[in-house]
Amino acid sequence: MPMNVGEIEQLIKAAMPDAKVTIEDLAGDGDHYAAYVVSEAFRGKTRVQQHQLVYQALQGRMGNELHALALQTTPPSD
Repeated sequence: MPMNVGEIEQLIKAAMPDAKVTIEDLAGDGDHYAAYVVSEAFRGKTRVQQHQLVYQALQGRMGNELHALALQTTPPSD
């Protein structure tokens, strides 16, 4: 069963309460999303580490309920 935008956003914000999350359904099928996440948790981390934090927040749903997620992550600009 595909995930909806609200579920994805809720999981990310539960792990990173300060996160600003924007999610776009790329194909209209509930399986292919792009997520833009801004969080202080990313400061000082490599892009790979930032993406790992988001995948951890999704609690194993990536590759199961959530088929594809294009990520753009960044710490807040000063």
